[in-house]
Amino acid sequence: MLWRNMIPRCHVLCPALLLSLLAATPFLQAQQSSSTKSPTDPIARIRDEGLKRSQVMKTVSYLTDVIGPRLTGSPEMKRANEWTRDQLTSWGLTNAHLEPWGPFGRGWSLKRFSAQLLAPRAMPLIGVPKAWSPGLDQPVVGDIVYVEASKESDLDKYKGKLKGAIILTAPPRELKPRFEPMATRITETNLLRLANAGDPGSRSPLPSEIERPPRTVTTNTSTATSTNTPPRTNAPSGSSRGGFSRTPFFMTEGAAMLVTPSYAGFGGSVFVDSAVVPTGGTATNLTGRSGWSTNAPPFLPQIALNAEHYNLLVRLAQRGEKLRAQIDLQAQYHTDDVMAYNTVAEIPGTDLKGELVMLGGHMDSWHGGTGATDNAAGVAVCMEAVRILQAAGLHPRRTIRIALWSGEEQGLLGSRAYVAKHFGYYTNITGDQRLAARAESPRSRERSEERLRQASSSRRPERKLVPGPEHENFSAYFNLDNGSGKIRGVYLQGNEATRPLFRRWMAPFADLGAETLTLSNTGGTDHQSFDGAGLPGFQFIQDALDYWTLTHHSNMDTLERIVPEDLMQASVVMAAFVYQAAMADEKLPRKPERKTP
Repeated sequence: MLWRNMIPRCHVLCPALLLSLLAATPFLQAQQSSSTKSPTDPIARIRDEGLKRSQVMKTVSYLTDVIGPRLTGSPEMKRANEWTRDQLTSWGLTNAHLEPWGPFGRGWSLKRFSAQLLAPRAMPLIGVPKAWSPGLDQPVVGDIVYVEASKESDLDKYKGKLKGAIILTAPPRELKPRFEPMATRITETNLLRLANAGDPGSRSPLPSEIERPPRTVTTNTSTATSTNTPPRTNAPSGSSRGGFSRTPFFMTEGAAMLVTPSYAGFGGSVFVDSAVVPTGGTATNLTGRSGWSTNAPPFLPQIALNAEHYNLLVRLAQRGEKLRAQIDLQAQYHTDDVMAYNTVAEIPGTDLKGELVMLGGHMDSWHGGTGATDNAAGVAVCMEAVRILQAAGLHPRRTIRIALWSGEEQGLLGSRAYVAKHFGYYTNITGDQRLAARAESPRSRERSEERLRQASSSRRPERKLVPGPEHENFSAYFNLDNGSGKIRGVYLQGNEATRPLFRRWMAPFADLGAETLTLSNTGGTDHQSFDGAGLPGFQFIQDALDYWTLTHHSNMDTLERIVPEDLMQASVVMAAFVYQAAMADEKLPRKPERKTP
């Protein structure tokens, strides 16, 4: 309102006034301050290139607007692999290639979807099909039935009544007025709490516990918060709170489709991930096989509706209203190539070229939006970081390798496979790793759970590392995957020995808001694959913005949720950290080897 009132009255003075006011903003002050430093200073050159000639928005825009959602195994994901490979090559990186891992399984693409309430009145329904859901041979027009069953015998009253029905499978989700801001930045008080956090083996405050409802798990020797999945408030499709699978009953009765409410969000947002493939038994083993498995059994089409629309349907059903809807869902499975791919490229080193510094983020996404904040933002930052180093004419001593992962949303599969192949793996699974595996993306734990069952079936041998060919020469991995927010610091993952180094490397960016180091761990993304193999792997602390409230795995995860200035800042910090690690006299220190309890 202030600017609107000023503009008509100062036709001559406005340009000067605008420039003076804009120059007072912290971001432009940072740009100006970077230009006052010597151009021979590598960090000044990184800042100058990254803050004045950034291409990060071009990258994130192409990934989201042009390529779109990038589900692992899909043609869109393969297109993103190829486009990023070619883009990195055009910037002068070498050995750019697609590295296969797997087999992963079948891909999936959404071809068409619409949902319309027909009775008791016409109303479009906001929803998203679940990934790997089967499609419909033709649009379904059917009754909507809310199935309430706390025990198996409760299903008897629905026998003979579900032929062609659209099933509401979960209770309504309670929605309360929201008085907190949608988007937030980490406050100075909470940054201080992070900085003061002690040994991650003891209880430490974490930003996710500060900025969003916690969902804590134990990873390695610490209590950490999974940043991969918001808390669930409803049972999965086909299960009940009583713990038995209802899907076989629904299939036998000839139901047409299963519907759940969005597991988080409100106001038109739909948080959605993968379809459930039930195998019978209790609710805890409903994920015994994944939708992307090439040998998955037949299962019913599944969609999620935004909570307000879902709750309305439940209320109408409970009032005895006759509900009918028309749903069109066309999807395609892809089985011509069951492998998945990571995009990898390098900036060759000089005198220490045999040693390695890595950076990366996951390029796969869910399909409701265009995967902007999760995680085209992190991918674009990593790509921009290596572009900055190339454009600034910097020549690192160690080889710098960028890796853009697939399969992260299904359980860090792409980075885990890469780490196991190149750097090594442990011969058994510890209790801490057991809990970490359970914190993976929903309905995606098939491989981890199988390893856990095998580990539990006999007495566990002593934990032993089987090193890969590049284990000894590895220095560090830096990851970005917590949305579009700017970098505020680094999680040290319990590696206290890195603090003095990171303190020096972070010092030039205090004016950009990045200065916090915390001994705490964080989880839920690809740095865990490195940390779990005993390698220095780090995730940056980021401002949450509206990542957890609006965009994470939702239909609202689009380019509009990207903050350009934050991505520019993050690209500069990432480039500087990677460069400093590549130039240091020694490789980054590693944490002491943990003993099997």
